[in-house]
Amino acid sequence: MAEKNAGKKILCIEDEAEMIDLIRLILSRRGYEVQGANGGLEGIEMIRQDKPDLVLLDLMMPDMDGWEVYQQMKADEATRHIPVIVVTAKAQSIDKVLGLHIAKVDDYIAKPFSPQELLASVEAVLARNKA
Repeated sequence: MAEKNAGKKILCIEDEAEMIDLIRLILSRRGYEVQGANGGLEGIEMIRQDKPDLVLLDLMMPDMDGWEVYQQMKADEATRHIPVIVVTAKAQSIDKVLGLHIAKVDDYIAKPFSPQELLASVEAVLARNKA
């Protein structure tokens, strides 16, 4: 199982180090290479430098919120194709609907999430974006 994901780079942009560690633990078991960015400013820099296969993006961050990171990614020709899964504690369904339809994020996971939820979302989004 892990072999097919080997070399897939996932960037987790999140202001809580424990959450990055948890996501890394869950995904690295499946062969994904997970990098963490502590906040939006560091995250957008890492996206531009490393061009990950997928971005896990927290919305609520003190330096630059997730929507700002998302808009900068999508405005840049070099990074607009990278899929984004929003990971946030703001679990209101209105946010989910707005996020998926207006911003066209690839998926949405509410904290707290199970390892299965995270893996299912990551695998589905990566499978859809192979083209």
